[in-house]
Amino acid sequence: MKNKILPVALAAVMATAAFAGPTALAQDTALAQDEGASVEAMSLFGEPLRAAAPSARMLEQYQQAKEAYEQSPSDALALIWYGRRTAYLGEYQKAIEIFSRGIEKHPKDARMYRHRGHRYISVREFDAAIADLEAAAKLIAGQKNAIEPDGMPNKYNVPLTTTHGNIWYHLGLAYYLKQDFENAYRAFSEGHRISTNDDGTVSTAHWLYMILRRLGREDEAEAILEDIHPGMTILENGDYLRLCLFYKGDLSEEGLGEISANTPGGSAAAYGLANWYYYTGQQDKSDLLLEEILTGSSWSAFGYIAAEADLAARR
Repeated sequence: MKNKILPVALAAVMATAAFAGPTALAQDTALAQDEGASVEAMSLFGEPLRAAAPSARMLEQYQQAKEAYEQSPSDALALIWYGRRTAYLGEYQKAIEIFSRGIEKHPKDARMYRHRGHRYISVREFDAAIADLEAAAKLIAGQKNAIEPDGMPNKYNVPLTTTHGNIWYHLGLAYYLKQDFENAYRAFSEGHRISTNDDGTVSTAHWLYMILRRLGREDEAEAILEDIHPGMTILENGDYLRLCLFYKGDLSEEGLGEISANTPGGSAAAYGLANWYYYTGQQDKSDLLLEEILTGSSWSAFGYIAAEADLAARR
C-alpha cells in the first residue's frame, strides 16, 4: 500500500521508488495539496508546497482564536493561540507574521520566538529558525519552566512538553536540518537533560542517537540508550521507543511493524529507519526509504523535512 512501509518488505519500496528521484516525488506530493491554496514554502528541491484543505473543526478553532485575539490584542497568550491555530491550517507565512507581531509587542517573551522558530522550520528557513530559537534559549536562562498546552492533544488529553523543552528540541532540529550535528547535539542534550517524562526522554534520545551516529561517536550513541527499556510509560512516542529498542538490539527490524510515511509520527519513524540504514552502510536502502517518505503529504512533518534535507545534501 502506498505510504505504508513494512521494514521486512523494503524490496517493495525499492520496486516502486527505483525510478523516481526526489524532485519527481515532491511533484507527486504536490498533487495531494490544495491547488487553490497559496504557496507556503518551497521545498529544498525548489518545488512549491501548499497547505491541505483544513477540517471544519480546525476552521472553527481558528475562528475562535482569532476572535479572542481581536478582543484582547495585547494579551500574549491570545496572540500565541491565534498564531498556533493559523499554523494548524497550514498557513505558515501568516502564522510567522502573527508571531512577528507578538515579538514586537512582547520582545522578552520567549514563547514568541519559540513558535516563530518552529514555523520557520516548517517553511525551510533554517537560519531564521536558529536565530529565533537561540534568542528564546537566552530569554529562558534562569527562568522557571512551564508545561506547554497542546493544540492537538493526545488521546489521554495529557500535555507532555514544556516551553523550555520545546525551545531546545526545535533548536536541535533546526541545526540538524542544516547538518550542523555538533550544535544539534548541544541543543538536544539540554532538552534531554530537562525532560520531565518518558515521552520526552525517548524522543530526545532518538535524535541524540542519530546525531551521535552521524558524528561517528558510536559508543556515546549506545550509552544514550542505556536507560531506554520496554516498560517506560509512553503516551505518544511509541514509534520513538520502538526505534530506540531497535537501535539497542532489543527489538528486531520485523518488530518495528508497519510504518506509515504519510503521518507526522510515521514519517519520523520511517526517517529513523532510513538513517539507521545510512550509517550501517546501506545507503541505497536509505535513499529509497527517504524518497518514499517524500511521496507522503505531511510536508511540514519533521521526518519529512529531515528526509528532504538528507536527500538534498547527498546530491
